[in-house]
Amino acid sequence: MPMTASPPHVPVMLDRVVELLGDAPDGPIVDLTLGAAGHARAVLERRVAVHGHARLIGIDRDPDALELAHERLADLDGRVEVELVHARFDQLEEVLADLGVVELAGVLADLGISSMHVDRAERGFSYRHEGPLDMRMDPGEPTTAADLVNDLDRAELTRLLRRHGEERHADRIARAIVAARPLSTTTELAEVVKHAIPAAARRTGGHPATRTFQALRIAVNAELEALEEVLPLAIERLADGGVCVVLSYHSLEDRLVKRAFADAARGCVCPPGLPVCACGRVPLVEHLVRRPERPDATETTTNPRATAALLRAVRRRREG
Repeated sequence: MPMTASPPHVPVMLDRVVELLGDAPDGPIVDLTLGAAGHARAVLERRVAVHGHARLIGIDRDPDALELAHERLADLDGRVEVELVHARFDQLEEVLADLGVVELAGVLADLGISSMHVDRAERGFSYRHEGPLDMRMDPGEPTTAADLVNDLDRAELTRLLRRHGEERHADRIARAIVAARPLSTTTELAEVVKHAIPAAARRTGGHPATRTFQALRIAVNAELEALEEVLPLAIERLADGGVCVVLSYHSLEDRLVKRAFADAARGCVCPPGLPVCACGRVPLVEHLVRRPERPDATETTTNPRATAALLRAVRRRREG
């Protein structure tokens, strides 16, 4: 199965993802964040080599990403079954029901923002390129970043920036945004944020608008709510020996992944001192990667966007 031309988004920690999912039990693999299908294609090729066939259910909320993925997977041979679905990944339950799928051999979620979003100014994700304040992964969704920037009051903006951006200058930035309204472009917002932050803080820690743009993107796309919803379901749907792999890129995501995996790996929760377990709880999974793994120096040198990546993985315990 020959590879197509390189996609605009370089898959992060590709060899490790393929290692973890390629040898998972026979059965369908779900990619919750299909993107340009870089991870998915490599995993499919490995699974064909291991099992003689492979099945992918690829989910993405961005129709442009699905179109690109379709092109990149179109030349796979008849041993590969591919089903691409336009949906948010927290709609996994409905997607599986529509396809008649009960158990999954593996689940992948790469939560990083794609190059196809950042590098296209008209999508409004980048503070470096002038574009509309959009930031919607799915252009069909009703709420844009401009709506939040121009409609929320100062207190609401402050809470948003603190919660989703962990921005310590949230109140100063919110005050400046309100004073500068209306704002319509990414570069306008970036300039407002830059001048709202104390001069000493602007000289360290990267671009001063990074956390503000992160917070708005997360809020526009309800990213944390969707992640918190889908993780327990993905784990529950794993077949015996099935593997779930998640790549996160900031502490807010990683905390949710860590918590969901730890909860699924926890056994008895009875109070200490009981002579026998009364709760009957048994672990659903075992950790394959308990402490998050990071890309090596070679990868971060060639793909700087991989620098923040954190990989965690669990495997469904076999019953009996």
